[in-house]
Order: sequence, then structure tokens, then C-alpha cells
Amino acid sequence: MFSQRQCDQFSSQGFVIDRKLASSGVCQAMLKVVQRSINPPLAAVEFETDVKYPGAPSNRLSPGGDTPRRLLHAYTRGSVFRKWATTKAITSRVKQLLFTKDIAVSQNHHNCIMTKYPGFGSATLWHQDIRFWLFDRPDLISVWLALGTEYADNGGLKLIPGSHLQALDRGRFDAAFFLRQDLPENRTLIDSAVAAELSQGDVLFFHSGTFHTAGKNNTAQVKTSVVFTYHDCNNQPLVGTRSARYPDIPC
Repeated sequence: MFSQRQCDQFSSQGFVIDRKLASSGVCQAMLKVVQRSINPPLAAVEFETDVKYPGAPSNRLSPGGDTPRRLLHAYTRGSVFRKWATTKAITSRVKQLLFTKDIAVSQNHHNCIMTKYPGFGSATLWHQDIRFWLFDRPDLISVWLALGTEYADNGGLKLIPGSHLQALDRGRFDAAFFLRQDLPENRTLIDSAVAAELSQGDVLFFHSGTFHTAGKNNTAQVKTSVVFTYHDCNNQPLVGTRSARYPDIPC
């Protein structure tokens, strides 16, 4: 369970890190599945070229065009992922942060293995995950498990503390709902960002409204993470949207 200090941090900053929440054994078991799923890539896979982010290959036939970005549907890729997504160590903490006894893990958002490759791994600009998620309320929590070391040079996450509490005008975003970096008011916000430096087994819990970004991987090693997203069972996805494509899993 989280301490009151950790709960207060999440409430005010929009994220909190719990160190060594996953054992080395769990992480190694996940990495074995990843290796079997990545060479060759087993569907469903999102490639770097699919998202058209800065630094991504222009198409599948260009150099680096076959670079995987995410192995999708992590929940169904092996029992180790299902057990992790529903383990009490995770669900009890999410329930604390959402102030509820009944939560579900989404099969539609995140539910993936992030694989940031050197060279052709793209950068992700400043954004809120909730920008494309449609629920009764914009209150979801993503749980990010580091399967190795994560820091700025290999594309580790940066987050803007307290940004989940801010309501920004539409004009502060570009057409893709990324923060416009040409605006002075956005630069002030971005300058307050902090890095989420993680070691294997560390877990980052962050609110769907927290602005975050990740740079390119400038090292020689692939950075691998597992991410699941949770919501209060009383906070339902809107019928007919991508958020409701697959049924959520109570846990």
C-alpha cells in the first residue's frame, strides 16, 4: 500500500514512483516473452513509422521502417502479464489513488510493451494520454513498469508536476494535441518538468492528465517497459469509441 505521503504526492503532482515493486524474477520472465515476441514481431505491433513522431522512419520500406515501437495487447501475451496487471500489489495502490474499491484494467489504452530502440526510436512530444481517451471522467491511472534502467539518454520519461490539475486553452496545443513549444507560457510549464529515472522493477503511477514526454534512445540497448491503464468501474468508456472497443477487465 502507498503511504499517505505518496498519496499526497500523486494528488498534487500527478505521479508517484514505487521502487522495486516488481521482483527480478517477474521482470526476467517478461523479458523472455518480449524476446519471443519481437523476433519476428508477433501481431499486434505498432511500428515507429506508424506514429510519424519526430525521428521516426518515413515508411516501412525506409531505413529503420521495421523498428517496433510497441507490442500491443500485453494482457493476452502471457500469464506473467495477466498476473502482473491484476496483482494486489498494483490494484490495491490504484484503488487508493482513485478512492474506490472497484477498478478495471483497460484493454484499449496502453496494455502494451514499450520497446524503444536505439537509432530509429522516435521522440514523443509533450502530451496528456487523456487527449484521445473518452470516458465519463478524465481520471485514469497508468502503471509503468521498467524492465531495465530508464533515464534521459535512453528515452526515459519526463513529467510536469501538477499538470493534471491545469486546464489549458485549445490554442496551447498543436493539431495533434501536443503542447506547442513556441509559446512562452508553455515553455514555463515545460521548464518545470522532472525526469522519472527508473531501475528494473521500479513502477511509475501517473494520472492520465499529467503531461509527459520521452526523447530518443541514444544508447546501444533497447529500453523495455510494460504499461497498463486502470479506471474506476463507475467511470465508463463512451460507447462506440476506441475506449470501448474491447471489454475492460475488473480486478
